[in-house]
Amino acid sequence: MDESPFLVRRANAKDAQKLRAIRLESLADTPEAYGSTYEDSVKWSRLKWRIAAAKWNYFFGERDGEVVGMASGGFNDSHPGTHWLFGMYVTPSARGTGVAGQLVEAVSEWARGEGAKSLYLHVTESVTRARAFYEKMGFRLNGESIKMDRDRSMTLVTMVRNLD
Repeated sequence: MDESPFLVRRANAKDAQKLRAIRLESLADTPEAYGSTYEDSVKWSRLKWRIAAAKWNYFFGERDGEVVGMASGGFNDSHPGTHWLFGMYVTPSARGTGVAGQLVEAVSEWARGEGAKSLYLHVTESVTRARAFYEKMGFRLNGESIKMDRDRSMTLVTMVRNLD
């Protein structure tokens, strides 16, 4: 029996609990990949999750109504005028299915709609699986690296994808 296709859509305020569940899963699964922690995020109020779902440009990958991946698009105050991919995650059972690429494309389309010519991201240097995926999606190192704010022992490398 064939599995049903993925639906990639933008989250909204009604998706607060879905966002909470997939975000906490991501933080538990690969804590070194994110600037926030499970311990901090689990304390967020319902209102904070609702605001995040409504206003932070989150996109969900869903199959049969279940969220199996997420990504968000946004801006980086340290790089004015640029558009960024943040918080990318796909649940282990959906890895290798193509949903991750669909999520990157959804954020890329959001950025194009904002007039962007490039999409940037930071990836933790030690998370080689993620870096290889981003390279496959057309992201290239731009030579910049920074220390992660919450853990200065971790290095983030910056990658960029041309959207033209």
